[in-house]
Amino acid sequence: MSMVHALVREARPRQWIKNLFVGAPLVFAKSLLDETRLLRAGAAVLTFCVISWAVYLWNDIVDVERDRAHPTKRLRPIASGELPVPVARTAAALLAVIGLLAAWLLHPYMAAACGLYLGLNVAYSLSLKHVPYVDVLVIAAGFLIRVSAGALAIQVHPSGWLLACTLLLASFLGFAKRSHELRTHGPTARRVLRHYHPDWLRGALYASAAATIVAYTLYTRAEHTLAYFGTDRLIYTVPCVVVGIGRFLQIAARPRDDSPTDEMLRDPLFLASIAAWVGLVVAIIYIAR
Repeated sequence: MSMVHALVREARPRQWIKNLFVGAPLVFAKSLLDETRLLRAGAAVLTFCVISWAVYLWNDIVDVERDRAHPTKRLRPIASGELPVPVARTAAALLAVIGLLAAWLLHPYMAAACGLYLGLNVAYSLSLKHVPYVDVLVIAAGFLIRVSAGALAIQVHPSGWLLACTLLLASFLGFAKRSHELRTHGPTARRVLRHYHPDWLRGALYASAAATIVAYTLYTRAEHTLAYFGTDRLIYTVPCVVVGIGRFLQIAARPRDDSPTDEMLRDPLFLASIAAWVGLVVAIIYIAR
């Protein structure tokens, strides 16, 4: 049972919230009330949870020696020896195969997207995570693949605006996390941080934050958006985005050991802004038209 528990801990269930991006196309394709598409989108989210489980295992196998020297990561199941590396390697391979088969059943192209996601993360773990700025862009690309996979699962074309906003938001979150790590732990926390200049990183952080807000605002006023949803009220959701991004900037600026992406899930103001945004989007698209 202890080994099963270790495998579950390696799954990092708290991180699965990222996989909700897979369901974004369902909402913005006006298909939330379509039972068939709802079930397919749910299956796609679960499939990506399995795929990400395999990725976490692989990443911790690659980083096992480095994690053993880290003050907190040394407690992870693989680094601590609770989960033997051969077992973790076998589990990662099985989970990857199961995830790809599940994706294939939903749509062959979704399986291709999941394969691309796996390949990108293997490359990230082996080398790309050590290249400044490219490491953040790879993480952002992972979110882009999530959204694309979700669209493929329910067989809709994702909006260019949705993809652009996803890429910018994910880049912002990535730069915020790097900025927090550099401020809290210095360049010793992660090898790639030695190559980040604090001023350049701060510039990338605020530029991506501003670009996300501007892109989302333009999306709510775009001619295609107004015609597709039959309303101009999505503009009312912009303040929620501004508050959420502003609050995340504050969270990332705190010199704490906790990751800002973990802390945001415990922050009442941030969670309230997300809940308000979700509630307004659903109400505007599905109720108030």
